[in-house]
Amino acid sequence: MTHHTSKYRFLLYEPMHEAGTRLLQQHGEVVTAPAPDEATILPLAKDVDAIVIRANGKVTRTIMEAAPRLKVIGRHGVGLETIDVPAATEKGIRVVYTPEANSESVAEHFVGLALMLSKRMLEADRALRAGQWNVRYEYIGRELFGKTLGVVGFGRIGRTTARICHCGFGMPVLYYDVVAPPSDVEAETKAKRVSLEELLRTADYVSLNLPLTAETRHMIGHERIRMMKPTAYLLNLGRGPLWDEKAVLEALERQWIAGAGTDVFEEEPTAKDNPLFRHRRFVCTPHMAAHTDEAMRRMSLVAEDVVAVLEGREPRFPANRPKR
Repeated sequence: MTHHTSKYRFLLYEPMHEAGTRLLQQHGEVVTAPAPDEATILPLAKDVDAIVIRANGKVTRTIMEAAPRLKVIGRHGVGLETIDVPAATEKGIRVVYTPEANSESVAEHFVGLALMLSKRMLEADRALRAGQWNVRYEYIGRELFGKTLGVVGFGRIGRTTARICHCGFGMPVLYYDVVAPPSDVEAETKAKRVSLEELLRTADYVSLNLPLTAETRHMIGHERIRMMKPTAYLLNLGRGPLWDEKAVLEALERQWIAGAGTDVFEEEPTAKDNPLFRHRRFVCTPHMAAHTDEAMRRMSLVAEDVVAVLEGREPRFPANRPKR
């Protein structure tokens, strides 16, 4: 297939798994930006046919206007808030993404953080390293088994979280979503759709799995956290600004909730003196829930849809449908 060698030009905002990179290289030239900021991207975008963006940087209208040959933007991952999708649609540029690639990885990460909080693993680890063997009598954990899971946002990741928790830990599942899923999705986990208020008042573990929009920003603040039980745990596996970090800190300090965990922060990278870090009932990771070898490979295969668009075929996972 030598005729493909320099057919297309692809711009990657960051390096990605070799499975996807290799596929693009078979269809043209791959350029990886040294940094994902707009000033670095603009000169590189001028003669590209496709852009692939990961978690950092943005694909703005300005960048699209600087790239007259641009036909497709691939999102290595799920959230589309870093791409100006309306501008792309208006300009006839397809946007594709990988909505199924990281569901298992992120859902497993929720379970990991929930177990760390419930079994007080992080506290115990720190104490043991400091020579305090007797914390084994002091740090009494809690089982996940039979506790109620509340999923805020019942998309692919939320549903996978529900499946693991229901099938693995016998957890009843409540969920809140503005969109009703197909009935078979509820059947698998016996999930019950409720209002956000009822979910917060009832659930023992609350998982935030919403995309970030104007409506969902700071959706979980002081008032809604106060609805939760003092024995409940709040975990954010969606986007940092879904909750108000100051409200979460206050809730931990005043023991309004039993603990909080997150993979995402309001500002990323978060400051090393983030006050949440001082709280012992808080566990966190640096936006890496989807960073498993399996998910990184699946996300890199957004390359398949990028190539499909360039070759005039319909992509598997379109995020928009331009008229032209």
